Amino acid sequence: MIIKASHRGGAKQLGLHLLKTENEHVTVHEMRGFVSDDLIGAMKESYAISHGTKCQTHLFSVSFNPPSDVDVSDEMFEDAANRLEKSCGLTGQPRALVFHEKEGRRHMHA
Repeated sequence: MIIKASHRGGAKQLGLHLLKTENEHVTVHEMRGFVSDDLIGAMKESYAISHGTKCQTHLFSVSFNPPSDVDVSDEMFEDAANRLEKSCGLTGQPRALVFHEKEGRRHMHA
């Protein structure tokens, strides 16, 4: 699995990107640790908290991209996210997991 990660700001832009309708299927799989129960609201919440603390790169964005010929279950994606979260010292932090499918290729963003 190819994992790409970055620290970033731009919470609203990230939320809008993750919900883009150019993807054939978009599923918000998990929302954890946010007051809001929708992705854009969660990104706005994250931004508001960062604004109060003057943090500019308050998001840790990760994409999990398996090879196109490998079928990866939801549980396998969740396990990869949990393992990365633990190794980065982010256990228990708010997170959202979003599945995308485009041209038959399924991947996940955290």
